[in-house]
Amino acid sequence: QVQLVESGGGLVRPGGSLRLSCAASGFAFSSYAMSWVRQAPGKESEWISSINSGGDRRRYADSVNGRFTISRDNAKNTVYLEINNLKPEDTAVYFCAKNVNNGYYSLYETPRGQGTQVTVSS
Repeated sequence: QVQLVESGGGLVRPGGSLRLSCAASGFAFSSYAMSWVRQAPGKESEWISSINSGGDRRRYADSVNGRFTISRDNAKNTVYLEINNLKPEDTAVYFCAKNVNNGYYSLYETPRGQGTQVTVSS
């Protein structure tokens, strides 16, 4: 079955950086677009970014555009999210999700992993 394991979160100061990873298994990773979403305490889940199956098309939410970079390594079945210039409002649990097809505008499925906590605080 589909398994997604996120890692790389932590406690960072405002302005800091993190690189999140999501290791995927149980499906043909290189055939699907992937997404990152996040959920802050007391808030609804927020889509952040998607990347197509080949890794050459990306899109971002306005709230993170210019600070976040999504990438993937199909040889390692892993998708990444590099986060720069972190702000307190970026504090959330970050999840990766498998999309329904290979397109970066496709819908993402309900995240299946435990997520990784990112806390931005001085």
